[in-house]
Order: sequence, then C-alpha cells, then structure tokens
Amino acid sequence: MRYAPVAVALSLVVAMTGSMGSARITVINPHADALISDGRIALAKGDVGTATDNFEAALAIDPANPAPLIGLAEASRRDGMQGKAIRYYRQALERDPNNVVAISGEGGAMVEKGALEKARRNLIRLEGLCGKGCAETADLAAAIARGPAPRVVSAEAIKPEPQVESN
Repeated sequence: MRYAPVAVALSLVVAMTGSMGSARITVINPHADALISDGRIALAKGDVGTATDNFEAALAIDPANPAPLIGLAEASRRDGMQGKAIRYYRQALERDPNNVVAISGEGGAMVEKGALEKARRNLIRLEGLCGKGCAETADLAAAIARGPAPRVVSAEAIKPEPQVESN
C-alpha cells in the first residue's frame, strides 16, 4: 500500500514520455521559409535558375521540410524534366506521406510523361485524402483529361534517307 502512489506517479511519467516520443512536432526554420517564399516568387516570374537556387538553399537549411522539395519539383517540371520532378515529389512524400500538393504534382508530372495509369492511381489517392472538391484533386483530374502534351519533333531528328538517282 505504501508503494501505490509511487507506482501511479511512475506509470504516469512513463505514459507521458511514451506519448511525447510519438508526437511529431515540425518546426520550420524561418530562414528556410524566407528562401522558399523567394523561390516561389522567382518561379512565378519564370526565373527557374534563381528559384532552384533558393529551394536548394532552403533544403540545405531544413532537410526535413518537404516544401523545398516540392519547389524543386515544380522548377524541374518547368524545365521539362518530369522524371527529376517525380523524384523530388517522391522525396517530399517520404517526409510527409499525405502531402496532397506532392501527390497532385507527382500525378501531373506523370501525365506530362505519358504515364496516365500511374497518374490515375494518384488521383484515387487524392480523392481518398481530400475528396473530389479539393483543388489538388481537380487540378490532377483536369491534367489527366487533357492527357500528355504532344511531343514536338525537330527537323534534325527526322532526316530523310539520301536517294541517289541516275540521269
């Protein structure tokens, strides 16, 4: 009976520390946040190089934050490097598996690459996370409906076979 209060107190301490260890607290570095904002502004202006530099610097400062990876993915898509963008989106999803912006962006890059079936899987996942009324779901659904952009072929890529004719 003498040990009952001590046992109760000890069990409360163990329960509190156990629940605190499983809680996920995200603290965003203010300098990294400013670099991400500058990167988004540069990307909106069409300056992909400056945007990429800002996002990479933010990632170096705060590697756990998925936002710079999403920014790098958007910059890569703007440069026409969808495969690289998909890789950045997947890295962002490793940090935050339910990030609807990353899921939608990855699906959009897949559509641009021609992987419509994989993009549809992302759409189903988005509908499960935020519903059909979500802006990201609507964006991905519209991208899938448009389909992949037609590929432009340069004149140098198609060279006719030389034909020798006799007179």
